[in-house]
Amino acid sequence: MKIAIITGSAGLIGSEAVRFFYDKGFQVVGIDNDMRQYFFGADGSTRQNLAALKTQCPNFINYDVDIRDFKAVSRVFSEYNKDVSLIIHCAAQPSHDWAAREPFTDFGVNATGTLNLLESARQHCPDAVFIFTSTNKVYGDTPNRLPLVELKTRWELDPSHCYYANGIDESLSIDHSTHSLFGASKLAADILVQEYGRYFKMKTGVFRGGCLTGPRHAGVELHGFLAYLMKCAVTGQEYQILGYKGKQVRDNIHSFDLVSAFYHFFKNPHVGEVYNIGGSRFSNCSLLEAIGMCENIVGKKMHTHYVEANRVGDHIWWISDVSKFQSHYPNWKLTKNVENILTEIYNYNRERWLKESRSV
Repeated sequence: MKIAIITGSAGLIGSEAVRFFYDKGFQVVGIDNDMRQYFFGADGSTRQNLAALKTQCPNFINYDVDIRDFKAVSRVFSEYNKDVSLIIHCAAQPSHDWAAREPFTDFGVNATGTLNLLESARQHCPDAVFIFTSTNKVYGDTPNRLPLVELKTRWELDPSHCYYANGIDESLSIDHSTHSLFGASKLAADILVQEYGRYFKMKTGVFRGGCLTGPRHAGVELHGFLAYLMKCAVTGQEYQILGYKGKQVRDNIHSFDLVSAFYHFFKNPHVGEVYNIGGSRFSNCSLLEAIGMCENIVGKKMHTHYVEANRVGDHIWWISDVSKFQSHYPNWKLTKNVENILTEIYNYNRERWLKESRSV
């Protein structure tokens, strides 16, 4: 039987990957110790997702292991050894702001944890495909130097620029910019994954995501843009708009579309490859536009508060150019745009959010 090890298995992308590869006939082994609750409190916990996975995927096994602990990680890999054909590394500390609170924890999880997984894979299952969920924050604030035009509801790239048609590609520099500590720790991991591919000839793939989203995202103020925004729209909680007049643009990719991209890579892997992956021109919005969509779906105005200061290292405009990945895997395509995603988040979570808000 094919075995897949998935870290962050109870999180948004991890749980989507568990279900996807379980349905493909894999024995799925998870590594998740709910560090998200430590990062973001009870609202950020993934315990509910984990319980659902154990019910829906009866043969799924999860190890409550901290990826910063090399011996513990290696023990998991040693139980399966060369039977492991796929590793999907989703576990992370995902917030700009939180990283500055505890830099050692952030770097330990994002960078050292990734090294522990790579070395465990090299020692126990070197032929396995290793997929890493990186981030567009590895480019730092370099995208903010692009020529931008202010429109009524968004910042937009100057139409004469080469990135205008499809978005930002992998040629953008990762140097000489402010990344945030989160961006720096993810960049360290990103380079490690590339190097294990190129130096040790392992089949590693780096996916630099834009906003990753979906109905099972435990959205909180510090992380989980669309899910947290919709939660505020449903419950009436105030939403803070941080800088850039609320016109900052993000592309958004549904967790299923991302995991589908992982599957295409698994079937025909490359060595040390890097892809920008996101909603592209197919699925993107500004914060103001997303607020408008939430208000239309929920049927009421949101309570918002504008703060002039933006987050350090934050992007004004980001749209991923997915052309490279599509050229390698022409049968892959995006299936859900921002409005589809927001509607799905609303339908999946509305009753639970309302119940929780009434009990507070």
